[in-house]
Amino acid sequence: MKTVNLDSKGKRLAYSAIVIYSIIVGLSFLFGKLALSVASPLDSLAHRFTISFAAATIPVLFGWVKLKLTLKDLLAVLPLAVFYPSMFFAFQAYGLQFTSSAEAGIIHATVPIFTMIAAAYFLKERTTKLQKLSTLLSVAGVIFIFAMKGSSIDLANVKGTLLILLSALSLAGYSVMARRLSSRMKVMTMTYVMTAIGFLAFNLMAVGSHLADGTLGHYFAPITHPVFLISILYLGVLSSLVSSLLSNYALSKLEASKVSVFNHLATLVSIIGGFIFLNEQLAYYHFVGAAVIIVGVLGANAAGRKGRRAAS
Repeated sequence: MKTVNLDSKGKRLAYSAIVIYSIIVGLSFLFGKLALSVASPLDSLAHRFTISFAAATIPVLFGWVKLKLTLKDLLAVLPLAVFYPSMFFAFQAYGLQFTSSAEAGIIHATVPIFTMIAAAYFLKERTTKLQKLSTLLSVAGVIFIFAMKGSSIDLANVKGTLLILLSALSLAGYSVMARRLSSRMKVMTMTYVMTAIGFLAFNLMAVGSHLADGTLGHYFAPITHPVFLISILYLGVLSSLVSSLLSNYALSKLEASKVSVFNHLATLVSIIGGFIFLNEQLAYYHFVGAAVIIVGVLGANAAGRKGRRAAS
């Protein structure tokens, strides 16, 4: 009985963690757009992960967090870090140059679809027919949005859509890999290594780009802008470090397909945030499509619970 209670408590904490994660990610599109109004995508990512790595290192230096990392652990995390943070944030930052934060959030809603497919293949996570149908409903919501946009989609807009879609695919790949790795590695260790790799990768690319162009002084220029500083603090501490901790913790307790469902909360937060703070224009089809996506994913989650109860 005690084991069941502990397991139940762990799952409740995991659900709380993934809800907070989704809210943070939803607002990250807003702060990402603000940061990009001052600096290039590469510089934004470099400063973002510098702050994130510094925030992660402070508790380690003071001995509040103990890291146990072997070479085997490092090699195991490397493929994970390629998907997240490297590919995920890179595609997201460049994609936000060509699309609105609201549309980016809606495209981000496809993550559970890709995760469900990948989790079924690599992790053998089973889904019912109703879950699959509900997932197809959420796909229909995404298709509806782009079909309604019609001729308003230009070449730049398509580029942004593809980049954000690649970002979503990267997050799906991370979810599946993290689910497997979190069963044998501590969450804080995973998160710290992922953050360190992001810090090294993006700073090397940013500094290298400035050295090649002879503009190294421009690397530090964005920090003097208050809007950029506030945005990068949010992105570095909350959206990169804290969200990684929350996501890794949730994936250590829950199935990857179940965790990914909550990305749709991020969709709603990003739509509301873009509308309120950035004055982004939203048509009725954004809301209709988003509602269809949410209904589909909630249906998939409810179907999963019913299927497990029936099986038991």
